[in-house]
Amino acid sequence: MSTPPPVVNANVPNHLVWAILSTLFCCLPAGIVSIVFAAQVNGKVAAGDIAGAQESSDKAKTWAWVSFGLGLAAIVIYLALMGLGMMSSGMNSY
Repeated sequence: MSTPPPVVNANVPNHLVWAILSTLFCCLPAGIVSIVFAAQVNGKVAAGDIAGAQESSDKAKTWAWVSFGLGLAAIVIYLALMGLGMMSSGMNSY
């Protein structure tokens, strides 16, 4: 008989909530990558691959930040273009 893998009490955060929120509110493609890595964490911990779980956790966090940054950059660019558009339409009315 084969024995089950030993139970490892590792506290590796999966960052799944942060990944989902950054996907919904920031940047969809980068957020999906973050969700994929976040979903791998618990399975790797259960298999006893703590190093792999930590690597997936770090990648999930990194991609969530990338998603947040891209979403923030898109908002800033949008607001800047809207401001420029309002300024140019305001100049044409005189």
